[in-house]
Amino acid sequence: MRRPHAPPPRCARHGSRADALAATPGGARVAAGGDRDPRLRDEPHCRADCRLQRRGRDAPAHRSDLCARDGDGRSAGRGAAAGQAESATVAATEPAASVPADDGAPQSLPAEPTQVNEPVVASAPADSAIAPAAPASAASAPSTFSWPGPTRLSYVLTGNYQGEIHGSAQVEWIRVGERYQVHLDVTVGLPFAPLLSRRMSSEGQLTADGLMPERYDENSKVAFRERRRATLRFEPDAIVMPNGERRERWPGVQDTASQFVQLTYLFTTRPERLTPGSTIDVPLALPRNVSHWIYDVRDLDTLYTPFGHVEAYPLKPRRVARRGGDLSVEMWFAPSLRYLPVRLRIEQDAETYIDLMIARKPELAN
Repeated sequence: MRRPHAPPPRCARHGSRADALAATPGGARVAAGGDRDPRLRDEPHCRADCRLQRRGRDAPAHRSDLCARDGDGRSAGRGAAAGQAESATVAATEPAASVPADDGAPQSLPAEPTQVNEPVVASAPADSAIAPAAPASAASAPSTFSWPGPTRLSYVLTGNYQGEIHGSAQVEWIRVGERYQVHLDVTVGLPFAPLLSRRMSSEGQLTADGLMPERYDENSKVAFRERRRATLRFEPDAIVMPNGERRERWPGVQDTASQFVQLTYLFTTRPERLTPGSTIDVPLALPRNVSHWIYDVRDLDTLYTPFGHVEAYPLKPRRVARRGGDLSVEMWFAPSLRYLPVRLRIEQDAETYIDLMIARKPELAN
């Protein structure tokens, strides 16, 4: 007689099926025992830190691990402002094409950014700045660099599109073993009733050369309009675009969400690259094209933040933004804050842009 199949243990925290979990000293939870299957499965009510630790042994295919929860705010009288916010607030470097959702795409956008082990993530003390990353030579960097634990950056959003717009943004980094996730969330309007919300998520592997994306998901919602989704799949020798077209995969290619972390890795391991007059080449896969973006490193700039002034190096894109085309993104990286991006300016033209300024010191897992 065939013995009944015993179901896997359930996650004590979220109630979804998962491998047995054990807490690490850093506060992150990881699957106990052995190497991990590179596939991640979808569990609608399990948070990202648990999902990333789980490996779906019975999953027939890859599924995105974004929570499926729709928290769109709706109120009358916001239609006109929502239309303006959509054009002005594109946190990716170009608007996502509207594509039908497939089985591998997330079903909806979480209304709030994913929380990573909330009890162990805390802001740096107000009287002590985060220690600068130690200088490292190009030769020694790969052997001394250590990927950080869960990290969260919060930004204040300001901008202009036929008038001022305001909101917030957040970048969240999650790592378990040799796997990573990066989530970039942008909200225009009030958090409980946004005019526009967009989540950009990158998932993949950590390598000696930095991040190697495997999947990118972009999920946008404008009040009173249909949700839009776009997915890029990164295969060993090709990138599958949202419309199914296959493009050549260039070495070191990044996506909209992973590019910021990849640049932080580059400047941490090779700080000489962040020198005024230097150029940075970033192969970038966007929902509508794959191309090289060239950035020039400018002179050190002083930014005034809620927790004091911060010195950062601007990266100015050579590509000029044009209406209906790719948006330009200027980035500021601060050596005193572990080379993290402390400011982002995304511009369509001089009158249409959003500006993200860091709101508080980076929140790191204890």
